[in-house]
Amino acid sequence: MAEEFLSPIDMLLDENNTDNIKLYNEQNEEVEFEQIALVPINEKTYAILKPAKSMEGIADDEALVFVIDEIDDEECLVIVDDDQIVDQVFDEYYKMLKEEGVDVE
Repeated sequence: MAEEFLSPIDMLLDENNTDNIKLYNEQNEEVEFEQIALVPINEKTYAILKPAKSMEGIADDEALVFVIDEIDDEECLVIVDDDQIVDQVFDEYYKMLKEEGVDVE
């Protein structure tokens, strides 16, 4: 039986799926990301994703924030480059961790 294809967004929204997500950059090169968290804020859903391999300009302990956005009637993951929104997403993520009993410093 063939494995069902799941889009990166379907994979993110499936709480039982912890597989890495493959996205494509501007050069159409495949980049693999580890799922860290989904963070809902103001009716938008943000994804915190960590590159599975070293990426230029990103430290090994850094993660990126993407928003699930609709473009041309299709849901897409779009990288967030607004520092204020990135900070808000991480603040909310840390709050969620604290509520789960995880010690966050």
